[in-house]
Amino acid sequence: MKNGDRRCVDRRSKSYSEWLEKRYKSQKERKSSYSSISFRTHPPLMCPENSGKREYAESLGFPGEYPYTRGIQPTMYRGRLWTMRQFAGFGSPEDTNSRFKYLLEHGQTGLSTAFDMPTLMGYDPDHPRSVGEVGREGVNVATVEDMERLFDGIPLDQVTVSMTINCSATIMMAFFLAVARRRGIPFDKVGGTVQNDMFKEFIAQKEWICPPEPSVKLACDVIEYCSQHVPKFNPISISGYHIREAGATAVQELAFTLADGIGYVEHCIGRGMDVDSFAPRLSFFFDVHNDFFEEIAKFRAARRLWARIMKERFGAKKPRSMMLRTHAQTAGVSLTAQQPLNNIARVALQALAAVLGGTQSLHTNSMDETLALPTEEAAKVALRTQQIIAEETGVANVIDPLGGSYYVEWLTDEMEREAMEYIRKIDEIGGMLRAVEQGFPQKEIAEAAYRYQLKLDAGEEVIVGVNKYVEKDEKIPIPVLEIDKKAEEKQKELVREFKEKRDNRKVMEALSKLEETAREGGNVMDILIDAVDCGVTLGEASDVYRKVFGTYTDPGGV
Repeated sequence: MKNGDRRCVDRRSKSYSEWLEKRYKSQKERKSSYSSISFRTHPPLMCPENSGKREYAESLGFPGEYPYTRGIQPTMYRGRLWTMRQFAGFGSPEDTNSRFKYLLEHGQTGLSTAFDMPTLMGYDPDHPRSVGEVGREGVNVATVEDMERLFDGIPLDQVTVSMTINCSATIMMAFFLAVARRRGIPFDKVGGTVQNDMFKEFIAQKEWICPPEPSVKLACDVIEYCSQHVPKFNPISISGYHIREAGATAVQELAFTLADGIGYVEHCIGRGMDVDSFAPRLSFFFDVHNDFFEEIAKFRAARRLWARIMKERFGAKKPRSMMLRTHAQTAGVSLTAQQPLNNIARVALQALAAVLGGTQSLHTNSMDETLALPTEEAAKVALRTQQIIAEETGVANVIDPLGGSYYVEWLTDEMEREAMEYIRKIDEIGGMLRAVEQGFPQKEIAEAAYRYQLKLDAGEEVIVGVNKYVEKDEKIPIPVLEIDKKAEEKQKELVREFKEKRDNRKVMEALSKLEETAREGGNVMDILIDAVDCGVTLGEASDVYRKVFGTYTDPGGV
């Protein structure tokens, strides 16, 4: 061996602790300590000595094989790129239909629908509580004819559709399937996702009709119905996104999302369903925030945790039952009204983290979303961001390119361990339903959000353009979308006309059947599809739920 080679071996054989004491600590750093936005202290360096020992097959394995740490498909993006979705929805169904077609023309591969507040809360546009909100934050859909207009000219058996709606998800799913039936499309030919996650509503987003227990029951009605009749549809998107947007840390998002998933699985099994009959179509939805490596590790830890939970806790046998399939969306809460062009850079880095983390589907936020609903140009830039990552960076050409990184693997292990601690606490409380009723996850998130705000106020956390690199007398350099106020009046008139022309005798019979089924604890989906097809509106079906199950008010203090 040459002297130079011997010196190299000697250098490599030095311990991490020796390097830390003799070399590292003698140097000056910019800050006394470094931490993530989730308050995790960043180690200065990871190497074999301090990154932890792990069995490759047990903790990593190969892509497409248990425990799926490195991805759920053997080829990942070498075989098929992630689905590129852009959230769209505003004004009338016709307005949103035009935006859908615009995005499809520019290369989008899946549709994601945003609904307005009345639709999300189960009110028709002519209800007093809908005043001023119709079409403002999303599209208004109150009847089966609205749904027909929303997807006019879009082949529902060829384009996957995502619908972001929860407490009224049973009704929106019924509208969608009724339209498919009217077009002669078999239910087993339609694909897509309905969010339908009520646990996270009580934890974070706060949009509900009924108390937690019947709300979870209705969510599981959709899971059961789709497992039997709509096999290509994801009947739930178990969502950490809104949990993170409410102020949760990355670990809290991971833990509470998987605990929500456990809650739904337990409920479905409790009503007599075999785990392998529905688990393959469960899907997830995660936020992608600014801490680049933490977000990548979160996706990897989520896949491994879910695989182990499904196999060891629930005895799932089908490989697809153990695969965590996820949609991801860049962090809306990270976007700033100040210097909004900076949001393009934030979104690009967050999207890159989602891809390196192995997401199956991705929405990139538009730069103007803190100001208004996205303009067409802003939405196109957001879509182009995904396309540049896919086509120009090369990151989709190698499967899990960060696998084996000392830091990424250590961080994945740490997040898995910390998430399991939360899941054990929730089990001790009695499961996620009891935990939500007691306000446990709500309190944890509130404390994390408060802690982060204190760091932000103290300047320990930096938001470029907000508390550092601020521009005085800044002028917003971009146009914003303005919703025509006439859209509300138009939707009110349409729903009034709809109610006048329908067969009210059939509507009353359908509502009576729905109420009877709800009271008896049966699955409402078959009844609902027929009901909306004959003219029952969103608000009328929601009123049945209010009558049978009661309404819910946040107890506060959590």
